Amino acid sequence: MTKADVINQFDPNGVGLRNGRFIGLPFDKEHAEVVLLPVPWDVTVSYQAGASTGPENILQASSQLDLFDPDILDAWKMGIYFTPPDQAILERNAELRPLAQEYIQFLESGGKPEGSPLMQSVLQQINTGCDSLRKHVFDQSLDLLHAGYLVGVVGGDHSSPLGLIQALGKVHESFGILHIDAHMDLRKAYEGFTYSHASIFYNALNLVPGIKTLVQVGIRDYCQEEWDLAKAQPERIKVFLDQLICEGQFEGSTWHAQCQDILYFLPDKVYVSFDIDGLDPSLCPGTGTPVPGGLSPFNH
Repeated sequence: MTKADVINQFDPNGVGLRNGRFIGLPFDKEHAEVVLLPVPWDVTVSYQAGASTGPENILQASSQLDLFDPDILDAWKMGIYFTPPDQAILERNAELRPLAQEYIQFLESGGKPEGSPLMQSVLQQINTGCDSLRKHVFDQSLDLLHAGYLVGVVGGDHSSPLGLIQALGKVHESFGILHIDAHMDLRKAYEGFTYSHASIFYNALNLVPGIKTLVQVGIRDYCQEEWDLAKAQPERIKVFLDQLICEGQFEGSTWHAQCQDILYFLPDKVYVSFDIDGLDPSLCPGTGTPVPGGLSPFNH
């Protein structure tokens, strides 16, 4: 069966199908242009866990979405394929997450890892596991990119797509990143975790020279270390704080004009990295790290 046959036999106005595929679409991998990689991982989350179930939850909920988009007519016809979740990743996450919780509680109680051989061992196990995940995502992503697919990672916590970003650096000489988030994620090895969810863009900028600009939007929770890093690299890191976006709108700037300012710093090739806590937490109350403010369809 050709891709045209698949499209002709599918009713985009019908009931959303629970067929194990994203938005109930009919496409196999061979007929798709976009491949989504689920990464059920939340080992290093520092507040509320549960993000590891995100990919499966998103897949199950996607059948409730309608397919019509007036801005991109028949966009669904390009084909989106949601790779079956890797149970080995989920199992490894289940092994390491309790260890990480124990380690984080140790730190928050004032413990010093250098004085505890046990905690040093736990930290090494977690860093090794996270590095293995990074390599796994990198290998999968690079294979798909070389095969001509557009690739997206569905997490999981925000450390999940680092391997994909590295793979993009192998395929594209340069590109930009549009990063929507409440946090900068520019901490160096936060809590001792080399590949912490709070360190992904610190790691990406250091591991991928081809990242021309990192444009961060909606930021409203960050530390001095991150702020100093952004200020030290003004040509590479552009930060649109949520506070300044709101102040601009209060002074009469439209959201359209602000978007033009944001896009000005991005090159033609852009990777979009979206953390759900970039939104107003009233829209996503289950997020692991809710922060007041954020983007909303009602005021942006």
